[in-house]
This record gives sequence, C-alpha cells and structure tokens, in this order.
Amino acid sequence: MTSRQRATTPREPLDLFLAEIRTVPLLTAEEEVRLARAWRDDGDARAAHQLITANLRFVVKVAHEYRTYGFRLADLIQEGNIGLMKAVQKFDPEKQVRLISYAVWWIRAYIQNYILRSWSLVKIGTTQAQRKLFFSLARTKRELERLGGGTGSEKVADRLHVRESEVVEMERRLDGRDLSLDAPWGDDGSSTHGDHVAWEGIRADDEMGSRQERRLATDGVRIAVDRLDDRERFIVQNRILTDAPMTLKDVGAHFGFSRERARQLELRAKEKLRRELEPLAVAIDWPVDGRATVEVEPE
Repeated sequence: MTSRQRATTPREPLDLFLAEIRTVPLLTAEEEVRLARAWRDDGDARAAHQLITANLRFVVKVAHEYRTYGFRLADLIQEGNIGLMKAVQKFDPEKQVRLISYAVWWIRAYIQNYILRSWSLVKIGTTQAQRKLFFSLARTKRELERLGGGTGSEKVADRLHVRESEVVEMERRLDGRDLSLDAPWGDDGSSTHGDHVAWEGIRADDEMGSRQERRLATDGVRIAVDRLDDRERFIVQNRILTDAPMTLKDVGAHFGFSRERARQLELRAKEKLRRELEPLAVAIDWPVDGRATVEVEPE
C-alpha cells in the first residue's frame, strides 16, 4: 500500500478522536482559572468546552488503566469523559488546585461505575469494601507475589483491611462470569445449558392441577353449605368455617334452645356435608368419616 493510499484510507473513529485531542494545547494554570471563572460566573459554554477538550488526553490515560477488565477502550473513554464534564461543572477555581487533580476522581468514579454495571447481570460491588476489592484484588495479589509473601485470601484481606470472607466472595464472583442458558452444551451442541439446569420448584402442570382441585373443593363446599337449612348453615358457618368459632352455648342462645340441641344440629349438618363432599374428601378439610378437622372450642 502506498503512502497516498494510506492517507486516504478511512481511520477508526477512536483513532481519529485520539489524533484530534493530541492537537489541543494544554492550558496554563492562569488560563484554567480564567476559563473556570467564566463558566462559573457567566455560564460561558465556550469556556467550559475549552476546559473539557484540553483535558481529554488525561481521560484516555486513566481509561487505559482499566483495559484489563475486558471492555472496549472507546466505552471506557466515553464514561471517563462524562466524569470530566461533571468535574468541570463542580470545579471551584478559587481552591488553587489544577482541574485535572480534581477531575481524576470523577473520571475514575464514572469508569468504575460503568465496569461494575456491565460486569454481570448480578449486581456486584454494592458496598465500599466490595468496590475496593473488585478494583484492587488482582493488583494486590501481584504485589504480594512480588514480595514473596503468598497470595492467600487472609493476606489479601490484611493488606486491603477487609474481611477474609469478603475476599473469598469477590474471588468467586470474579471467577464466574455470566453464561447464557442458551449457550450450547457439549461438543455436538445438541443441547443447551438450560436443558441441564435442575428445576426444584413445582411443575407447571402440578400447580395447575392443584389450583383446579382447590377450585373444585371450594365450589363443592359452597354448594353443600347452600343445601343445608338456615339453622344448619348458620352453625356450619359460625362453628366450622370461621377462625373464631362460636361456642355451642352461644349458638343455642342465638336460636333460643339448649346447648345439647345445638350440638345435635351440628352433628346433623356435618353428616349432610360428609355425604355431599365425600367425592372431594381428598381435596378438603373433612375426612370421609365426617369428623371435622377444624378445631372447635368445646363448650
């Protein structure tokens, strides 16, 4: 390929971006303060733009530090640029600190948040200790290895001032990346990982059958109760089908007869229900012998 051909060959967007930001001159401390004041006091968007473009090369430098996490450099730079813009928005020129010294915290924060969000569908790095471990674990192990002191979880925990259990948990998370259940299983690819995942819950057809049985039982009880006379229905509803059953004495007082008469009516009502509900005995609270399983207060 000739030099003329290379010159006319389209370049990657990232290459063009990197080439362009290298042409932007750096700002002196005095220029930076002047532009920052113009943005803060007058809302001068051009001043803010100059502050941002003059520091974009530093974003690229920070983004390069995170390439080992397996993300595209362009995506890391984009997140870092957002952090830089946030820093410009909050920068105080009266603090006598260079913008990039202040902005590097925002740049790192936005890049790290992006990595944590994108690393796994399972949320990771929810606490400060977990975030520290996520970004420091590999580096700390390398440092301990160079020092010859071993790279066990206990030593890493001591070095980072976190609990050993947190180190073990983070190692487990970092070692196990997300895997689609539709990914092929085995050499022939005739099945997927999802085909080999054991389901410990209730099968759909069993759940549907259970719902149907409950519905039939409920309908059967309602129909059986409706076929009782008024006194029997009152006794069943207030002695059996309630969480706070009436006493036999109260039932008798309600109708104006004795407790014994109330007991006899209750037994008669239960016998009628037994005959009506015998085909559904497995699905309801009364066994075939007609004795109610609901605890009723004796009186």
